[in-house]
Amino acid sequence: MTDSVNIGFQENHDYGMMTDKKWQAIINNDASYNNQFFYAVKTTGIFCKPSCKSRVPKKENVRIFQNAEQALQANFRPCKRCKPTNEKLPDSEWVALITEYIDKNFIEKLTLETLADIAHGSPYHLHRTFKKITGITPVEYIQQVRLNVAKKYLIQTNKAIADISICVGMPNTPYFITLFRKKTGHTPAQYRELH
Repeated sequence: MTDSVNIGFQENHDYGMMTDKKWQAIINNDASYNNQFFYAVKTTGIFCKPSCKSRVPKKENVRIFQNAEQALQANFRPCKRCKPTNEKLPDSEWVALITEYIDKNFIEKLTLETLADIAHGSPYHLHRTFKKITGITPVEYIQQVRLNVAKKYLIQTNKAIADISICVGMPNTPYFITLFRKKTGHTPAQYRELH
């Protein structure tokens, strides 16, 4: 008896159930379902109309909402691409979402195209807006995050330089060493000795 009550609560808590029809609408960018429901992606913190042309999320990361207000109340931000609230997300908030994603996923292969896809915008717009808000490009920010983590590894561990380069998402060790020297003035080995 308790289980059925909990299951019912969970469905109500999620403001709507994922049905095969809704999932097909998301996969097929079906505009006929717009305003019937909205979907949010837990990993990005963004919600969309069913017709959104963004990359199809993993089904297990999707939450369904009956309206945009419910998605906003659950702390999801409107997509820049499909504009489910017909309002633009302020650029600073959009860039904050992107930097947060980079901070959590810097080990992955991150390209401008990948980030634009995840952030529901174009690579050109992402690059321009990111630089306007932060003063650096998304690629420079990714490098900065990776090198800051590498510095911690160099100081706090005895890991080999090649292992550290892999741990920070840069499997090409010579490139890692070159970039590290360019940005810090020292090779990773020199940096470790100094600190």
